[in-house]
Formats: sequence, C-alpha cells, structure tokens
Amino acid sequence: MTPSDARLDKERAKELLVHIEKLVASNPKESVLGDVVKALNEVPSYSWVGVYRLVGNELVLCAWAGPQATVHTRIPVGKGVCGWAARSGRTEIVSDVSKDSRYLECFTNTKSEIVVPILSEGKVVGELDIDGTALNAYSLIDKQLLEAVAERISTYCKG
Repeated sequence: MTPSDARLDKERAKELLVHIEKLVASNPKESVLGDVVKALNEVPSYSWVGVYRLVGNELVLCAWAGPQATVHTRIPVGKGVCGWAARSGRTEIVSDVSKDSRYLECFTNTKSEIVVPILSEGKVVGELDIDGTALNAYSLIDKQLLEAVAERISTYCKG
C-alpha cells in the first residue's frame, strides 16, 4: 500500500464518524476516550493516536492507541506541536515533522502529525494527537473528521 492509498477518503471518514458517535452514545463514560482512540487507530495513516486533557498549564495523556507508549505523557502548553495547538486553539497539520522545529519526537518512524484542539465553550480542554509514518499523511478530510470527533468527545475532556 502506498502512502496515498492509506489516506482517508470522505466515505470512510463519514463511516468512522458514525461509528464514533455510536461509541460516545453507548459506552460508559470511563471507557469512551479509550474506545475512540482505538477506533481512530484503525485508520491506516493513523499509526499512533492520543487524547490529552488540559490540566492547569499542561496537556496530560489520558488515552492512546498504537504500537507503543510515548514518553510525552505531559506537555506544557506552548511546547511542541501539541502545546502550540493548545495555545492557539487551532488544528496543526505537519506534513514533514523533520522540517518543523516545534516537533517533539515520540517515535523515530513518525513523518507526519496532526493535532486537533478539543474545545468546550470556546476554550481548549484537551486535544487529539495523531502521528503517521508517511510524509504528507493528512488532508482536509482528516482535519474535518478529527475536528468533528473532538467536538463529540469534548465533554469527556473537561476537568
């Protein structure tokens, strides 16, 4: 499979959002975030998926799915791509992490990253962080899907 074959298409994104909406509606509160990251990790271009909650001035990892854990379980707001997205409240797509000085290396095989703030009442309460092993792995389709997912899980990220 080439990197372009692994990219998310509109139809798969719609199916995935419906699946996540069902997970959010039917699962116990304590398992929702874990179930959501596992569902997202099924997308071939999403090699690692994490949800961080904003606690004070730090992002704290609360759920993840992927081949291994990250050493970055706490990230100060403003540090790295994750901290930058938390500060700005805007989605960050990094097509080549080797060319972005903000990138905090988690895995040597990561080539792309997308970070989506999770907002509640206009304020950042957490974020979705997704790594990919291909350059330029994420498109507008990923951004739209993940922003919709962030909206659906925002109540599970409030402190």
